[in-house]
Amino acid sequence: MESPTGPEEQSIREVHSTWIDAVNAGDLGCLLSLMADDAVFLYPGQEPFGREGFSANFGNAHQQLRIDCTSELEEVVVVGEVAYTRSRDALSVTQRSGGAATLLAGHRITIYREQPDGRWILVRGAHTLSPVEK
Repeated sequence: MESPTGPEEQSIREVHSTWIDAVNAGDLGCLLSLMADDAVFLYPGQEPFGREGFSANFGNAHQQLRIDCTSELEEVVVVGEVAYTRSRDALSVTQRSGGAATLLAGHRITIYREQPDGRWILVRGAHTLSPVEK
């Protein structure tokens, strides 16, 4: 992992970390606060969706599943008011009713936009998570 090179990159790293913590905590409110109104997500096998689709998917998933996500940033690039990250992610997903965990792994690209107040928010997200063969 590269070391931060400036305040913008450090801010992006902090948003990334806050996002992962909120996913693990099931904190939809926090995730929505880190996301643009026009955010778009691209997930394998699904049509692109925005905030409403994200909210519905996330809420349903956390009602039925325990999710433990880890994410290692491999690249952070900031160009003016736009930035992107590339990360290697892993999820352990377990039915709340019990059973063995399903492991997923893959890569993710996230695009951020700087706001007038200096905050960075997610505007696009895409991942390649797929089941890990045991």
